[in-house]
Amino acid sequence: MTVTPPRVLTIAGSDSGGGAGIQADLRTLFACGVHGCVALTAVTVQNSLGVTGVSEIPADVVAAQIISVAEDIGLQAAKTGMLASAVIIEAITPALDRVGIGRSGRTPFVVDPVSASMHGDQLLADNALDALRGLLFPRATLVTPNLDEVRLITGIAVKDRADQRVAAEALHAMGPEWVLVKGGHMWDDPECLDLLYDGREFIELPGPRYDTKNTHGSGDTLASSISSALARGASVPEAVRFGKDFIVKSVAAAYPLGGGVGPVSPFWRLDR
Repeated sequence: MTVTPPRVLTIAGSDSGGGAGIQADLRTLFACGVHGCVALTAVTVQNSLGVTGVSEIPADVVAAQIISVAEDIGLQAAKTGMLASAVIIEAITPALDRVGIGRSGRTPFVVDPVSASMHGDQLLADNALDALRGLLFPRATLVTPNLDEVRLITGIAVKDRADQRVAAEALHAMGPEWVLVKGGHMWDDPECLDLLYDGREFIELPGPRYDTKNTHGSGDTLASSISSALARGASVPEAVRFGKDFIVKSVAAAYPLGGGVGPVSPFWRLDR
């Protein structure tokens, strides 16, 4: 008899260039042997050179997608990517509670707080950042900000590993069960250290730093691979270690695309 694989929902925007967003999420979930479901938040006009347009999906439609998928298909994990606006965040919060996604329910919930561009520019309005902090972080099993997002969310500019710990404590105080402060943008650190924190213990996750500009979709790929492991029943530390190994290999397999920044590639797992 054919066995249905674990199901993971990604609540995120579309990248027309295919390098990030729901395209990267679904590519990663497939490579991890997980069935990916989608609640689309926005359509971007995007290629390897950047984003030139964004069209939001109506907030009630985003919420309805979550409910429709969860109540019929069932979910073992969920994650967020680009949520686009405070209106969308406010609309999805009761939908998450209704279907048991997040700390108050049974479905692990990874919040990738996409709020900064690859150049560090702010992508979310201040009221949307407030909604992330006040509505989603307290519901999150795990939040996975990069250092630009840490700066926007906490006001802390992380320069070294000591700052990384301070930032993890500040983020944890906002309510998530676990915090993963990613160190990819800490350019002076050769180990590309990610720091996992649960309010009691710091777990350091070092990895190699590759000399490549092709890192588009790295945050989506990491969060999706972590979500796939959570969907299979892994603990948060186990899932994050799996995700760290997965993204390291995906960066090593990154390829050029167009005239700008190419994507990281989970294709290494299929080749293997």
